[in-house]
Amino acid sequence: MKRPSFKTQAFVLRFINYGESDLIVTFFTREFGKLRGIAKGARRSRKRFSNAIEPFSHSILLFSRRGEGGLAIIESCDVINHYPGIRSDLEKTMTASYMIDLVDHFTAEGKKSAGIFQLLDDFLKLLEMGNSVEETARFFELRLLRLSGYEPVFERCVICNTPLSEINTAFFDTTKGGIKCLPCGRGGQNCIPVSTGTLKILLMGKQIETNRIHRLVLSETALKESRDIFRHFIRHILGREPKSLRVLDEIRKMI
Repeated sequence: MKRPSFKTQAFVLRFINYGESDLIVTFFTREFGKLRGIAKGARRSRKRFSNAIEPFSHSILLFSRRGEGGLAIIESCDVINHYPGIRSDLEKTMTASYMIDLVDHFTAEGKKSAGIFQLLDDFLKLLEMGNSVEETARFFELRLLRLSGYEPVFERCVICNTPLSEINTAFFDTTKGGIKCLPCGRGGQNCIPVSTGTLKILLMGKQIETNRIHRLVLSETALKESRDIFRHFIRHILGREPKSLRVLDEIRKMI
């Protein structure tokens, strides 16, 4: 019985060698969520999968499979966008790798998430167009957390509900997933000091249209504070730090 075939847009999340010439590839697809498939002869036939099976490549994927379980058979993979502007810059390349690493961690196999797919598409295009690397990464983290159900609370104290507009000194509590005012956060463990200015611009970055996000400029203080918040919060959620983030740290030290 012939397996049914499916076509969808997909990003390459990761791949591993299999046998002498095959690849097992994990894709993030628009219609099917995260999908694992085998690309037979991919390491031997460069023409058949030219530039298509590389991290964060955006392609049209044609695959077949029996049922929901097991590996899909990758029949073809035609590139939509290889992001040459990202790949020509080491910091951008590693930032894009960090973004797909986060998507891999925050999505489940077989579970559709059109919102996260569009987020990744939008923010890779922002990197490609030359937007600030650090600011793009911070707003990507923020929006990914929201779409994944882990949206941090910046609008009010998570303990007493005091609104941000009435808070002068704030702390971000990684275990509570939100900010605390001074009386609630003083001396607390897992609390990161954060200025109200940083919180306000992050709130703006959560909702502003993607094509206008370049208008939001984070100061050096805001960049440091937001980097610390998301780094610790994501580590708390995942139980570990993504390997790609450590590599990105090393690259930045070299630049």
